Amino acid sequence: MTIVFVHGVPETPSLWNAVRALVPEPSTALRLPGFGSARPDGMHGKEEYAAWLADELRAIGGPVDLVGHDWGAHLAMRAVSAHDVPVRSWVSDVAHGWHPGYTWHDAATLWQKSPEGEESLAALREAVPGSGATFGEVLRSRGMSAELAQEVDAAHDEVMSAAILALYRSAWPNFHADWGREFEGPVRARGLVLVPTGDPMARPDQDRDVARQLGAEYEELDGLTHYWMLQDPERGAAVLRRFWDSLPG
Repeated sequence: MTIVFVHGVPETPSLWNAVRALVPEPSTALRLPGFGSARPDGMHGKEEYAAWLADELRAIGGPVDLVGHDWGAHLAMRAVSAHDVPVRSWVSDVAHGWHPGYTWHDAATLWQKSPEGEESLAALREAVPGSGATFGEVLRSRGMSAELAQEVDAAHDEVMSAAILALYRSAWPNFHADWGREFEGPVRARGLVLVPTGDPMARPDQDRDVARQLGAEYEELDGLTHYWMLQDPERGAAVLRRFWDSLPG
């Protein structure tokens, strides 16, 4: 059994370090192409990123317990619902993005526009560290740690900006518009939808609806933020452990 963690935007695999340290099973944290690494030609948007994740999971081999956060969660949901992957279970913390009534947050709608998106990300890249205006520093208000914020800012270059724009511009108006409409019943692998209620962008009602549609379990992380795995890794690891322990095999 291998546990595979997937980060989101604009993060790096270090997002999962604290939780992984509390999980004794073999695990790996994948790095999305373009996020502190090269972005291959042809990675035009969410479909190519989901296919990349499916290939990574097949290369690792099964059975896999998959855990995704933010964009990593969206890609995980697509991989288990549309690709033949050796996944025993999956966990997502932003399932509401797949709800037909979901509307993107203000930053996403800005990045989906041109040239506004390019200008916004350029300003984040060029901001002076310590000004509170770098990408990592802006995300401190949502629970990102100072350590990860510094790593994000060091990794945020034009390649990462281009990857972010490609992802968000491929997901308009929301994930339900294409990926969500393709569901034909519950996902084969067991799933868990996590909802950190301390995140001002949380949408518990929409998360619950999507979990029901996918045949997944639902659990609220009361008081925790978007970066629940950094704010309280012990609690996060315990929630994951209970879910995995409930699975057959």
